[in-house]
Amino acid sequence: MAEIIQRDGTWTFDGDTVRIVPGGKAHPVRQELGEIAVPLEAVAGVSFEPDRKGGRLRLRLRGGACPVLRAADGRLKDGADPYALTVEKDRTGVAEYFVDEVRNALLIEQVPDTPVDRFLLPGPTLPVSGGGGDGTASFDGESVRLTWNWKAEESKTAGGASTFPLSRIAAVRWLPAIGLENGFLRFEPVEGPVSTPPKYDPYALDLWGMSKKEHTAVLVAAAVLMRLPGARAALDAPQASPALTKAAEPAAAPAGDHDALLRRLRELGELHRAGVLTDEEFSTAKQAVLRSM
Repeated sequence: MAEIIQRDGTWTFDGDTVRIVPGGKAHPVRQELGEIAVPLEAVAGVSFEPDRKGGRLRLRLRGGACPVLRAADGRLKDGADPYALTVEKDRTGVAEYFVDEVRNALLIEQVPDTPVDRFLLPGPTLPVSGGGGDGTASFDGESVRLTWNWKAEESKTAGGASTFPLSRIAAVRWLPAIGLENGFLRFEPVEGPVSTPPKYDPYALDLWGMSKKEHTAVLVAAAVLMRLPGARAALDAPQASPALTKAAEPAAAPAGDHDALLRRLRELGELHRAGVLTDEEFSTAKQAVLRSM
């Protein structure tokens, strides 16, 4: 098992799952999201990015595998990204070893790095809530509730808190505040898009970027997103594609099953001869199989 423990958090890999536990002073988004178990089939790649102070360990997921990343749409800062770990200078060797172990497993299991058509991670635990500049959003799996604070416009506070069932939501979008531009968490009703600015829209939180806590609104967006009708059908789909299951069959054999491991070596040799694996990739994967033997 590969493990790296840092103040920023702890990552472990047992050959099947990357388990991520945030540190005590991690960004609020990571704290609220809590421990994450990432199955190998959801991983597209892993890297270590060195710098003067140590570096950053980064897990790259297959497109569409994580509802939080889908809701964030590439807008999460590094501090809020649950799949990035700050590594101290004296632990860079451990980080590089961690990368090698995950990469070897990806090669052996032949996990593709292509996007998926369903979420492979469960997303935020319900109920979930997130702050905003003019209120708070919460979601219990069935209804969204927007509670306004004293900074909200009268067009929002006049009707009290806004509560609407999931069936009335057609889409959800999260945009963080960038520079002097406010962001928003907006729920688009099934009746059609709303042209009202988020500041006055009772279906939206206005995000001002005054606190890291505002970023937790992305967790509400993720929880709602994965339960919208289209995503719900994907979640109810079988948990493994036939191609991925077939690729993983030899790895399901016990470590002591030499016949299965020898078959894996032959498969790797065929992939190498066909040009699918480079010399370096073939050597790395072969050594990982030999260690299992």
